[in-house]
Amino acid sequence: RLLERFSPEFRERQIEVHYTGELVAVDTFFVGALKGVGKVYLQTVLDCYSRHAWGRLYTSKLPITSVHVLNETVLPFFETHEARVYTILSDNGREFCGRPDHHPYELFLQLEGIEHRTTKVRRPQSNGFIERLHRTLLDEHFRIKGRTTWYESVEQMQTDLDSYLEHYNTQRPH
Repeated sequence: RLLERFSPEFRERQIEVHYTGELVAVDTFFVGALKGVGKVYLQTVLDCYSRHAWGRLYTSKLPITSVHVLNETVLPFFETHEARVYTILSDNGREFCGRPDHHPYELFLQLEGIEHRTTKVRRPQSNGFIERLHRTLLDEHFRIKGRTTWYESVEQMQTDLDSYLEHYNTQRPH
């Protein structure tokens, strides 16, 4: 314990999660600019216990897109598997944080009875689960597909991303 206290490299960094839905990490990732479409953002969601991931591509990073990915993709998945989301961990981005009585994302989480935790400002390491997923998506999907496929719409990109996430969730070890 003394070693952990004085040497940061020996401190335990893992967040302990004991069951599915206990902690779900969310973040927005800038994928790039698509000619004729504009900027493309990925809303990523990851269950920190099972490492099951979801992702949706959007042309903006607004609170409503963050609500959409939860409401249309993540929460129905948990309901079908008779589980629920207890806590969401996000950064302090405008798409996730705001006045609790006016912000669409905050209001949605309140309605669903989900606790909202945020990371320390300018410390992406405290949401390491999702940051690692971003790196994996970049290395194993976006960089490869970006070299071999010419996308004309976000929908085409979403179709390929869905295929990759299916592989990630069912076959790829993590």
